[in-house]
Amino acid sequence: MIRYNLKCAQAHEFDSWFQSAGAYETLHAAGHVTCPVCGSEQVEKLLMAPSVRPARSAALPPTQPPAPRTLSQPQNDREQALAALRAQVEANSEYVGMNFVTEARAMHDGTAPERAIYGEARPEEAKKLIEDGVPVAPLPFLPKRKAN
Repeated sequence: MIRYNLKCAQAHEFDSWFQSAGAYETLHAAGHVTCPVCGSEQVEKLLMAPSVRPARSAALPPTQPPAPRTLSQPQNDREQALAALRAQVEANSEYVGMNFVTEARAMHDGTAPERAIYGEARPEEAKKLIEDGVPVAPLPFLPKRKAN
């Protein structure tokens, strides 16, 4: 697949994907490449820079390990507060993942030791816990395994 930046006779710029350079030429010659704004068939390719990645071995010097991937730094006071809350929860609680409902109910019933936990639950499961008097609250962030 190849993407071309195109421009019609009315100066509308747009891009389109083609199977190959030959496919573009065939479609263009048949009048099938048209401007999506005005419908003009007078379309030309614009100058483009190729998108080429360096080889993996050329990306970093062999003596320098790749930098660890991290989420972006908090940009404002709200994001800083959420980051601090997340750090507090993760430092002082046990992540139980998809077993959250089972663990929370077991602690409430006295069959599991009391401890601070956090995890994941479907909305209907969380609602049932609340209806049954199990003290739970949603957190304003996703678990790290689900964060981009």
